[in-house]
Amino acid sequence: ELNASTFAVRVAASTGASIAASLLAGLGALSGPYHGGAGAAVMALVEEARRLTPHDAVRGHLMRGLRLPGFGHPLYPEGDPRAAALLGTLSPDTLMDELRAAAAEACGAPPNIDCALAALTRSARLPADAPFRLFATGRSIGWVAHAIEQTATGRLIRPRARYEGALPAGTDDSAES
Repeated sequence: ELNASTFAVRVAASTGASIAASLLAGLGALSGPYHGGAGAAVMALVEEARRLTPHDAVRGHLMRGLRLPGFGHPLYPEGDPRAAALLGTLSPDTLMDELRAAAAEACGAPPNIDCALAALTRSARLPADAPFRLFATGRSIGWVAHAIEQTATGRLIRPRARYEGALPAGTDDSAES
């Protein structure tokens, strides 16, 4: 399977778009809050933990029915190896350590790469948007490879689509037989 941003890169490259244009397609997809934009949500959680306490920030987030950003990953239910590798290189940070402990206690979810990039951002005193920039930089190397590979196929990607949902009023679906 492909994540959304990589698929966007491949679709753009399949049209004959330049590598730069294909990367822009990937960047556009990555900017959404459900993909690379998750770093901003983690940084907001970290700021809330700083203002309150990590425990209160986690509890408040979960009580509002929100998913806890920076924790858990569907592809890595036992823990995100990218996060473990990065977190293992950083100096201790009391706030981040307490936030990870509060998240583990509240929902048992280990930190993912978004949490690790937030920790790196704090450790290196980088700007608040650094998690997105770092994630995008790392992804871009793979995107270039995907764009080159897709261009080499010479084939346009045209996903099949099938309408699912209620038909508009007055539409007789039996007439299509």
